[in-house]
Amino acid sequence: MHAESQGRIGRLLIYMLLILCALYYLAPLYVMLTTSVKTLDEIRAGNLLDFPARINLNAWQKAWNGACTGVRCEGLAPYFWNSVKMAVPAVLISTLIGSVNGYVLAHWKFRGSEIVFTALMVGCFIPFQVVILPMARLLGLAGLSNTTAGLMFVHIVYGIAFTTLFFRNYYVSVPDELVKAARIDGAGFFRIYRSVILPLSLPIFMVCFIWQFTQIWNDFLFGVVFGGTDAQPVTVALNNLVNTSTGVTEYNVNMAAAIIAALPTLGLYLLAGKYFVRGLTAGAVKG
Repeated sequence: MHAESQGRIGRLLIYMLLILCALYYLAPLYVMLTTSVKTLDEIRAGNLLDFPARINLNAWQKAWNGACTGVRCEGLAPYFWNSVKMAVPAVLISTLIGSVNGYVLAHWKFRGSEIVFTALMVGCFIPFQVVILPMARLLGLAGLSNTTAGLMFVHIVYGIAFTTLFFRNYYVSVPDELVKAARIDGAGFFRIYRSVILPLSLPIFMVCFIWQFTQIWNDFLFGVVFGGTDAQPVTVALNNLVNTSTGVTEYNVNMAAAIIAALPTLGLYLLAGKYFVRGLTAGAVKG
């Protein structure tokens, strides 16, 4: 009984610690949410942690279609859709290419495949700043400078190294016997990929979707360097909105804008987060 009571006390202390950590972690989100639905007078007169006396969504409306991001006062809406048009194709294309690459490197070894894999791994650790000048030159030669398509191309190229690494480490856990049996039955490269590999790949696809979407959606450096005036993503617009120095600083609008910019990634984690750890750990034992 004494050991059992000690175990209960230990679990209680662990739960209390986890609850305190969660509250500490969620406190900034609480401040952002409550500030975004307050009026400026209420923000000035009250405390950051005070709950709003009345829910006011005017700041959200202004952040979406009326706030000034520099000299333009169109809100985040056009930049939000720029990010959607850039991020969704970039995520899908880089993930699909990474899947095929990982499949090849795991089950269709060729002379020099390990060198190729090592080179791709090195690509994962190249800082963003290193590729800015050569990528700007390439986009200029291709006529894609300051366009959404050019920004999408940058993220596809930079993301292929990560997606290939993820897929290769996942696919090495798929038994070689399955692939060999399909070959004996006469299945070719793409038939094996479609009928054997893809049905097993949902967890790792979700990992890559979440990873790539988060990296691309939250990126600021590539957006500010390669995105033109009409192709800037939402992160650049949010920075311009918050740092606009004309007029009164509207903290409620800034908070609403920050939450709007973060909603897509937050929603993706909530919908598909259960696959994330499963996909990351699936290839941890073999390969």
